[in-house]
Amino acid sequence: MPTLAQNIEYYNYSDYKQWEGEWELIDGVAYSMAPAPMRIHQSIASAIISMLYTQLENCPNCEVLGEIDYKIDDHTTLKPDIVLTCGETNERYLTKAPEIVVEIISKSTARRDEIHKFDIYKKEKVNYYILVYPDDLRAKIYKLKDLDYDNEGDFLEYTYTFEETECEVSLDFERVFSRFRV
Repeated sequence: MPTLAQNIEYYNYSDYKQWEGEWELIDGVAYSMAPAPMRIHQSIASAIISMLYTQLENCPNCEVLGEIDYKIDDHTTLKPDIVLTCGETNERYLTKAPEIVVEIISKSTARRDEIHKFDIYKKEKVNYYILVYPDDLRAKIYKLKDLDYDNEGDFLEYTYTFEETECEVSLDFERVFSRFRV
């Protein structure tokens, strides 16, 4: 009798780039990104991208991007919500670890973001991993230290400065979440 693992189809990057719609590929397993993120998700992402973008004016080697493919290997391609990357030269997808990755949590992606992607980003040595929880208007920041992530805290309204990046940037979470506070 076949096991569940024998019934799962495995894919690689050649398959992935042929698909329509929004997908991620983790260890050869396809994950749909549909439906499109809700309005609060989009608004928070826009606020974070805008805030980081304005701070990179004097840092031409770094850029902030939304929803770009990050190809880890031939069987794992992620699509982070936001990245701060420095020195990337590939136009099609990221080939090296971003300095900061932001994932905005939804019910359909929470487990993937909090467990699977957490482990992948740690293994790939992403300096900072931020999980944003729109329902709680809070962000958890993890900083890579000695090959493991340390929780820097939960941020609802404070500013956090990312010192372990090529271009020092900060995020003011009071401003990021302000339009959604009652």
